[in-house]
Amino acid sequence: MSDRPLLDADNYYSRYGAESSNRNDTPVLPCINEQSRLVVEKKLLRKLDLRVAFLVLIYIMNYMDRGNAAAARLRGFEEDLNMKGNQFNTLISILYVGYMLMQAPSNIFLDRMKRPSLYLSSCMAIWGAITLFTGAVRTYHAALILRFLLGFIEAAFFPGAVFLLSRWYKRNELGLRTALLTCGSSVSNAFGALIASGILAGLDGTLGFTAWRWLFLVEGTLTIIVAVCAIWILPDFPSTPSVWLSPDEQTLAKRRMEEDTAAGNEDKGKPIEAFSGLSEALMDWKVWWLGVALSFMIASLSFGNFFPTLSATMGYNATISLLFCAPPWIVGTATSFFVARHSDVTGDRFWHITGPLVVGIIGFMIAMSTMNTAVRYLSLFFMTQSSVAYVVFLTWVLNTFSQSRSKRAAAIAFINSMATFGNIGSSYFWPSSWGPSYANSYLICILTSTMSIAMCWAFRKHLSRCNEAAEAEEHALGLPKGFRYLL
Repeated sequence: MSDRPLLDADNYYSRYGAESSNRNDTPVLPCINEQSRLVVEKKLLRKLDLRVAFLVLIYIMNYMDRGNAAAARLRGFEEDLNMKGNQFNTLISILYVGYMLMQAPSNIFLDRMKRPSLYLSSCMAIWGAITLFTGAVRTYHAALILRFLLGFIEAAFFPGAVFLLSRWYKRNELGLRTALLTCGSSVSNAFGALIASGILAGLDGTLGFTAWRWLFLVEGTLTIIVAVCAIWILPDFPSTPSVWLSPDEQTLAKRRMEEDTAAGNEDKGKPIEAFSGLSEALMDWKVWWLGVALSFMIASLSFGNFFPTLSATMGYNATISLLFCAPPWIVGTATSFFVARHSDVTGDRFWHITGPLVVGIIGFMIAMSTMNTAVRYLSLFFMTQSSVAYVVFLTWVLNTFSQSRSKRAAAIAFINSMATFGNIGSSYFWPSSWGPSYANSYLICILTSTMSIAMCWAFRKHLSRCNEAAEAEEHALGLPKGFRYLL
């Protein structure tokens, strides 16, 4: 049998009835040998999905290293570092200041790299080391500096991972994969609490270290080990030769992205200049609008940073409280897959964002209304459903800015950076003086959820009008159907 790849650059286009990529004609979908293409595409997606699954593990470690302070708080973290007043809230907030500063520059840099796998894994190893060092701090201010640096380095991962997905998957495939990635935060909240409960209960006093120090030491070490493995497992961009893809799969991977962005491709025929994507994103009001909407949403999800504290308000000890954190997040993770998949199938984004946020609002209202243990625990299940909206929202961002690669990279990072303001401010929504009911905190979450829904509704109306105008123009000029925004 010949070693010539089935889908080499020239043979591919002739076999599938598409024009060569060096022509100026708009790429068209293959019209012959569709069955052969489907076989190759199925293999490509299967291999890619396995690699993306490792991104989920990295995101789990990302969230565990970010959220372990909340678990450590239950076993003397505040007392040992002599924190007073709102200092713990500041410790949570300062991470997002570093996170905000680095997201946009990191994604712009990532867009020009050939080996994003090396970049992301290196950042992971560094934040793992920072987490490990946090276990050795003796003062509050040392912990504060390390938390800032942790956020600064962690900022490279999530917007970078989302951008990486958008370089491999088509628009109707992104929802489920984005859900797979972002479920890492829910899985981390669930099983991170279980791991923390085991470490805090089993290693207290070992080698003279208190339990909360062991929490940072163990989780930081695990992160570094995973980072070393990530160098060889994470995918690079389709344009970078990959040993894990056959030549025909590599060619098809690039062609899929050309086809998906063919209609209304803003990059076509333009030279790519440094920071051109950033300037385009900053000049587009949609980026700012979505950034503010996501900021309100993130603020309403701030209960996740204090979930162990909210669980502890039911009156159980630290170990039981941490164990109780797991089931609500497990249910939320399962729901996110169903909602994201249904959103992809129907092509709807807005209602799949609004539904989970409304369920979360119901949870906030239940928690405000009673101190009954069973009912308050039930409310936690409702609250975690609101995190599903975040998954669909990110997919909506990717869909909206799918035509221009450089602009998409900048838009993802800038919108996430703006959303970080929600995390910075909302860290002060949960002062100890408002406990154990935290009624004021829940009321703020209701208001921010409502604002996010309102902004998403207005954005949907605008996109709908844009689609109607494009359809009318195509009908009047006799043009084929082009790009449409997903609503």
